[in-house]
Amino acid sequence: MELHFPSHFLWGSTTAAYQVEGNNYNSDFWAEEHSEGSPYKDKSGDTIDHYRLYREDIALMASLGLNTYRFSIEWSRIEPEPGQYSRSAIEHYRDVLETCYKHGITPVVAMHHFSSPKWLMRLGGWASPEVPDRFAKYCEVVFREIGHLIPYVLTMNEINLPVMLREIFSKIGFIPPVGIDREAWTAPKWRESAAKLCGTTIENYFTFHMISDESSIKILKETHQKAREAIKKIQPNTKVGFSMALSDIQSIPGGEELAEQKWHSYFKQYLPMLEGDDFFGLQNYTREVYGPEGQVRPAEEAELTQMGYEFYPEALGNVIRKVAKDIDIPIMITEHGIATDEDERRVEFIGKALEGVQACLADGIDVRGYLHWTTFDNYEWQSGYSLKFGLIEVDRTTQERKVKESARCLGSIAQMNTLVSK
Repeated sequence: MELHFPSHFLWGSTTAAYQVEGNNYNSDFWAEEHSEGSPYKDKSGDTIDHYRLYREDIALMASLGLNTYRFSIEWSRIEPEPGQYSRSAIEHYRDVLETCYKHGITPVVAMHHFSSPKWLMRLGGWASPEVPDRFAKYCEVVFREIGHLIPYVLTMNEINLPVMLREIFSKIGFIPPVGIDREAWTAPKWRESAAKLCGTTIENYFTFHMISDESSIKILKETHQKAREAIKKIQPNTKVGFSMALSDIQSIPGGEELAEQKWHSYFKQYLPMLEGDDFFGLQNYTREVYGPEGQVRPAEEAELTQMGYEFYPEALGNVIRKVAKDIDIPIMITEHGIATDEDERRVEFIGKALEGVQACLADGIDVRGYLHWTTFDNYEWQSGYSLKFGLIEVDRTTQERKVKESARCLGSIAQMNTLVSK
């Protein structure tokens, strides 16, 4: 059976600057990697050298049939020191955008994807009341220069991830270092070293991933609103939103109330931030099931990904329907993917998930695009290079790109704008 998608549907893949560009030594993540006792398995180094190879990479995406590329602009490159803006970095991203258009690819840009300038930590990081104005100014500088080339922008990626970190870290087997209180997500000893590398002390060190208390969430909301205002003032036609990581929250008898609490914590508490936005970035990887005693582990026979997530592609359609109950703006799937060495499982994951997306479209839900995480096997934060999310393999000794069958499969679907359902 053939499942057809809307004529202007966005089909593409996603990267994050820090994970693909390489050598981002002005970032707080660089400090975390190189801190004493760091839990990061690998140093990012050159990563996949996308900062140099972006022209070839974008041409490769287009050759596969993809029509959209979501990437992030790196704040720490644009503004390496407070109030000092890099002309060369701005021109680099101008050329990335122009290269997209040269190959018929629609760019979707994230202004922030987890990593921040080291100097921000000296001001108190994301707990500082200065953040909203400083981030808005960064957005203003970028949009005055190259905003006319950006049709869609996410101010920030996965703004709700900090409240999910406790669960995520336990699932992927990341054992917090000595000194960290897993429940409170307080700073451990290695962060003291990271703070020092940022030129500050642990009292000021507050990264994006720590935004989970009432005060910092309030700052986050103000940051998004001010950034949106700055962008719209310069480029009123640019569509503005933010993205959220959302598992498919389910329950078994006795777990209904806990599941509802989780959904509120992960999603509903952020709904006021959406007021005035043009679209919503939805990101999904799996489901979470809750019972009376808390989260229920996947069945013993369940297939698990490299992240320890349950292989459950049906989650995407379910989450789209849940979100659509509470919002009335278009939804863009800005990330969806699977960590696996078995690419045939990625092909299956994409196909089954897209059946769910098409069913949502058939029911009248306004979904504008599907962007797969990720374009390349790349640097996955604390997990280093061990996790394989990419549509394209990279030999990091030679930086040779090797297209996987999943990339060809998604590209074929994009070209035909049709999914052939089994």
